[in-house]
Amino acid sequence: MAESGVTDGLGNTEDIERSKTEGKQLTKEEKQRLRKEKKQQKKNKEKSDENASHEGEKKKKKKKEEKPVGSASQPPAQPSPKAVPAPPAAAVPVPASEAPAPADKPAKSKADLKAERRARQEAERASKGKKGDVGQPAPTGKLKAPPSELQPVVKRLPEHVQVDDGIKTPGCNAAENVKIPLRSDYGYKVSLFSHLHQYSRKAPLTQQLGIPSTVIHPAIVRLGLQYSHGIVAGSNARSVALLHAFKQVIRDYTTPPNEELSRDLVKKLESYINFLHQCRPVSASMGNAIKYIKKEISNIPSQCKEEEAKLKLLSCIERYINENIILAAKAIAKYSIEKISDGDVILVYGCSSLVNHILCEAFEKNRKFRVIVVDSRPRLEGREALRRLVQKGISCTYVLISAVSYILPEVSKVFLGAHALLANGYVMSRVGTSQIALVAKAFNVPVLVCCETYKFCERVQTDSFVSNELDDPDDLIVTRKGQTQLEHWQEVPSLGLLNLVYDVTPPDFVDLVITDLGMIPCTSVPVVLRVKNMDQ
Repeated sequence: MAESGVTDGLGNTEDIERSKTEGKQLTKEEKQRLRKEKKQQKKNKEKSDENASHEGEKKKKKKKEEKPVGSASQPPAQPSPKAVPAPPAAAVPVPASEAPAPADKPAKSKADLKAERRARQEAERASKGKKGDVGQPAPTGKLKAPPSELQPVVKRLPEHVQVDDGIKTPGCNAAENVKIPLRSDYGYKVSLFSHLHQYSRKAPLTQQLGIPSTVIHPAIVRLGLQYSHGIVAGSNARSVALLHAFKQVIRDYTTPPNEELSRDLVKKLESYINFLHQCRPVSASMGNAIKYIKKEISNIPSQCKEEEAKLKLLSCIERYINENIILAAKAIAKYSIEKISDGDVILVYGCSSLVNHILCEAFEKNRKFRVIVVDSRPRLEGREALRRLVQKGISCTYVLISAVSYILPEVSKVFLGAHALLANGYVMSRVGTSQIALVAKAFNVPVLVCCETYKFCERVQTDSFVSNELDDPDDLIVTRKGQTQLEHWQEVPSLGLLNLVYDVTPPDFVDLVITDLGMIPCTSVPVVLRVKNMDQ
């Protein structure tokens, strides 16, 4: 059939060529048929050439395979007991594709040719393996290891071993690898807050570990004790104290030999931050300050001299304190004074350094107003705010949070401080703030939150359970008339004292947030975070 098709095609081409020579014009169909037939002739020629070349290669390979097999079949001079007679040449499997194809068969496709090549290669490998068994053993140097041996073995630590237990950083001294122990929890915890740590001020971290100055800088140790004992409290005060301690660390720092300042200094600061976190959890404002310092350290070029780099870092820290805390407080005070009118009764809660600064600035601008200071146990921070305001000559009233609903009808505005402003618009502040905002909303009293933008946090939180801080439960124990009712509360297994530090206020209870960038609603916090990230 193939031959008849070819002859028919040849006849057609002859007719077409004869018509061309006679000067007749060809139709489109005849031209297309002529092109197809020429292409078919070229393909047939190429296939015949490939078949001829493959048959020549097969014959050459057969001759090469027959020679070593024949030599291996001869018996050796000293036969070994393990020698096995080689199989005859006829036993070598020859694929059916190697047999000469008859002339009437159609040409093979590329897939068939590839299959034939693979079969030939497998046959050659099998014959080589048999030669190695018959003759000398194959050299062990060229043997490939199994894939299981090539893959690296992953060593896994037991589940009870923590990540940093017993692991030493390469290239560090033995003193630097001293692991800072975890503080043990104190007392029974309420089940809702069992995931949070609860420490006692009577057992500071320094009593559990003798810390040499080579591991933790003395300024960091002193700051950690001030945090744990409550001597340094408040978001701004803690952040400023942290930055000043880091300035002292940078002044005393010397780069070890064969080390880079940017990497070694960050590594030292990590251990210091871990120590401070064990003394008291790091606040959102402190976390932002730490990120800024690490970014500035990483931006120092490697070719920069040590003294020059230290001076640059010290100036960056000083600029951060000046711009984000001092100048920000002045800007917020300028915006807040516009909201204070003569004859206002302003309610404040606790002791916020920013709110106190705003009220003092407004009083110096001859604004006439009265302040109601609301306080709560156990810290009674409002007493310090009351002392500062009265010292300035501002008329004040002092009440506890249990009486806030009775005092709110005469209040015109509520000014509150903030520990952090979360990305979803919620305000995180000292416990009791949400209660005051809720009651103020019920009495239609505007609630104004004063907060610097460096306290804005990308964390999202809608309750006070997931992320919070537990203070020393012994602060709730009160002695009256020589009697302490909860003196031995730890001996009662069913009794737990809960001393929460922060709570979260929904944005529905906040009318306005006054920042150093201006007065914004709570919903604009993500925009401010995005702009600050772009500036950095």
